[in-house]
Amino acid sequence: MITPAERLKQLKHSIDRKGFVRIIEAHSGISGLVGETVKVDAGDQILEYDGFWESSLTDSASKGLPDVELVGMESRLATIDQILAVTTKPIIVDGDTGRSAVEFEYTVRNLERLGVSAVIIEDKIFPKRNSLDTSARQTLEEIGEFAQKIERGKKESLTDEFMIISRLESLIAGAGLNDALERAEAYINAGVDGIMIHSQKSHSDEILAFAQAYEPLCKKLGRRPLLVCVPTTYNLISDQELANHGFNIMIHANHLLRASYKAMQEAAIAILANDRGFESEPFCAPTHEIFAAVGFERIKEQDREYSSDQRLSIIIPAAGRDPIMPESPKSMINIAGQTILDRQIESIRKSGLTNNQVIVVRGHEGSQFTRSDIQYYENDRYLDTQSLHSLFCADSSLTGGFILVYSDILFNEDLIRRLASANGDIVLAVDNSYKYHQHQVDKQLDLVVSGRANASPRALQLNSLVEINRIGKLIPSDSADYEFVGLAYFSESGVETLRKVYQDIRERGLGKLHEAPNLEQANITDIVQEIIDRGFKVQGLETSMGWIEIHNQKDVSVAEKELVRLQAANL
Repeated sequence: MITPAERLKQLKHSIDRKGFVRIIEAHSGISGLVGETVKVDAGDQILEYDGFWESSLTDSASKGLPDVELVGMESRLATIDQILAVTTKPIIVDGDTGRSAVEFEYTVRNLERLGVSAVIIEDKIFPKRNSLDTSARQTLEEIGEFAQKIERGKKESLTDEFMIISRLESLIAGAGLNDALERAEAYINAGVDGIMIHSQKSHSDEILAFAQAYEPLCKKLGRRPLLVCVPTTYNLISDQELANHGFNIMIHANHLLRASYKAMQEAAIAILANDRGFESEPFCAPTHEIFAAVGFERIKEQDREYSSDQRLSIIIPAAGRDPIMPESPKSMINIAGQTILDRQIESIRKSGLTNNQVIVVRGHEGSQFTRSDIQYYENDRYLDTQSLHSLFCADSSLTGGFILVYSDILFNEDLIRRLASANGDIVLAVDNSYKYHQHQVDKQLDLVVSGRANASPRALQLNSLVEINRIGKLIPSDSADYEFVGLAYFSESGVETLRKVYQDIRERGLGKLHEAPNLEQANITDIVQEIIDRGFKVQGLETSMGWIEIHNQKDVSVAEKELVRLQAANL
């Protein structure tokens, strides 16, 4: 959080420190959060916006009204306060014409009190017409009257940090460069803190011509107010180029509203065109991202700490009959005195998931499962189906999110803890070391192709997530980056996506599903690939240790030796 007094000072300080600032439009609390948090890694520096522009155009349009000063100052102040409440960066307010001098004094008093850093008023008569409307008649206010408005506003201001900036509409109205310079001189003499020169041309020539003439004008007057521009129509010139020509503030004035309007249209059209909402999802931000942006994730995390009914389920599909070790379910193989299932549950409890429901889907030799602290589901068709069918035998327990655990793996508590806290909706644990050692296994691995270029066996960030592009057993090993471990996390939103895709495939009878001949014979990796192909994000949590797969009797021996070694090391 930040106090109004601290925020008020930031704009001048940023300009003094950097020479120029980039400002992004905001018309609501959520658009303010976008401008507050978005960053771009430019290699030698991190780029971000330096503050906000609360625009009359976007404020009016967000309320469904034209930009003709219909929205009163009380409503504008409410919008400004919404943005201020959830951000920390400085804000510049579009004051339109300022209306009368008395009304402008009121505006200055209220904006400064809220912590606004600057107000920009344009020298057109009230009610103004938007400057981007080429068909509208643009009538300029008499120079002396507008200069007096500036003087009265400056007298009303209580601090040196609050700035009044004059927006010159001479070029918009067709009055030319000389008129703009005449007005700039009068407004500078009236005490203005900045001059904004505006243009609706698609090229920057007249803007740069003004900037070139501005410097000798300021030298003559002995004072140089800040120079401001709004490169909406002449958007081929970069901010850095504008700064090189002397501009101190570049305002990107309506892009967030225009972008949101286009995205809303595309989503609405997709729903109508497909007679359902599923196809609109790629146009929409995931709900969890919105929740995170507005702080709901923090509340959810606090709820999870105190509410047991929001805890994840652990799902272990264990119905299949293994052809290599058919005498019992894989989960019930004994390793150094404990079954695989016992060791899995022990690691789960050590990870901190002490009260989570463990669920086993059983089938082959199901009577061997005897633990009373487990909830069981039956897959009576285990001979005819694969792991995806087993997973959906436990469909009623998927709600709220779950961790998937293959029945033939051992893992340590750190790996399951990292997976449970992963920041994603569908996250698979992936081994980035499989290709760096010799394999001697008689099975096809579930291989993964990621979106990370030049994936390596080492990562500096422990819980870094990579985007997964492909997964399956038929991927050539020299094309893959990882092996799927057999552990996965599905958030509540991830479960919703999983269910909808599964239901859509089943209802449409789509036949072959990636590497499976049909849905009944599909593995979990097949539906994960389908989810990826439909535009949803699936991510991988990198690891190179902390797990062992039990494929044959040799793996049992290796696991027993490793467990004995670890036990001796902990003594």
